[in-house]
Amino acid sequence: MSDAIPRDMKNNLFPVPIRYMDLSSDDVGANAPAIGAGLVVFVAEGVPVGQTYVEEPERPAVLAARTVLPETIEHARNVMQAPTTNRDVSLLICTKDRPDELARCLASIPRQSLPPVEVIVVDNASAGDDTRRVVEAAGATYVRESRVGLDYARNAAVRAAKTAFVAFTDDDVVLHECWLENLMKAFDQPEIGCVTGLVLPGELSTPAQLIFETHWGFGRGYKRLDFGPDFYLRSAPYGAPAWLIGAGASQAFRRQVFDDIGLFDVRLDMGAAGCSGDSELWNRLLHYGGTCRYEPTAVSWHFHRKEMKGLAKQIRQYMSGHVAALLVQYQNTGNRGNLRRILIALPRYYLRKLRKRLPTGATSDTFFLKEEILGCLNGAWYVLRRWKMPAW
Repeated sequence: MSDAIPRDMKNNLFPVPIRYMDLSSDDVGANAPAIGAGLVVFVAEGVPVGQTYVEEPERPAVLAARTVLPETIEHARNVMQAPTTNRDVSLLICTKDRPDELARCLASIPRQSLPPVEVIVVDNASAGDDTRRVVEAAGATYVRESRVGLDYARNAAVRAAKTAFVAFTDDDVVLHECWLENLMKAFDQPEIGCVTGLVLPGELSTPAQLIFETHWGFGRGYKRLDFGPDFYLRSAPYGAPAWLIGAGASQAFRRQVFDDIGLFDVRLDMGAAGCSGDSELWNRLLHYGGTCRYEPTAVSWHFHRKEMKGLAKQIRQYMSGHVAALLVQYQNTGNRGNLRRILIALPRYYLRKLRKRLPTGATSDTFFLKEEILGCLNGAWYVLRRWKMPAW
């Protein structure tokens, strides 16, 4: 597994270059020379506004005209010029045994255009004192949570926070300087209980990172999206696809949300069923009439796993958490659409993937098919054994 590469990636050159090109610069002008293969991200008003993968040399101006929408630039301009009214926010990070990644993340916080009232790092039972030393060196608040599980750590962070808003990021993330401010600007209506942001790849240096970004990545595009009661009701027959809302590595909440609908379910996410503690909470928020917003100008960069073995484990955990969350969502809301997704939609989906893989062999989108299916089975078994366990 560690040496194998999907057949559709055998001709790829690594690392894959990632180029950031400002639309106002000469590099994107009509006379700018063609650029080679890689990921191109176009920037306007100081934030990314579009991206495209380049396989053959093309001129940046042609790429930009095909990729970036005028309304996207206009939205970025409006957000960057809007006043910031919500400033009472804590920045929360949960971590376990990754002091180097944590130090890199913490180093991006002092550059934030909106300084958080407090930075709280929850150490989820790391071995040794390295994590504590990194947190103290950064001047952040250190909290220890000895019960292993990301959602135990998230709940400890929420309980420790003293502000009206809380924002979460992960230890393997680096933040754009306007990340926190633009998340807060998106809370411009009282019904918006959660805001997520655009997460771009920090690097694409290995096949594993490119597979993840292509098929499992956190980015949700460059258009602001609201997910509210209409979205929830429209998708009820097969359960609301709450994972479309964003990524737990970039999310913020009104603190009141946790008082109204509860904390993160500790049966979910890393250290437990596998993942989806964030999307289950978004689903619960939608169920109770709230709205989640995706705000693309709140930008951060995630550093994906580099090794195929680590990615295989991650994908198994993802699908385990996905099925576990569907069962928890059924338990919490009574919406049978979650069961239909498990019993009807997922088998159909994997039957199609299996039919696609059998004739020609594994491509990047079917490479981890075994891990996905085993993860689904594990997630169901995990939650069913803990059906009566307290959620938080």
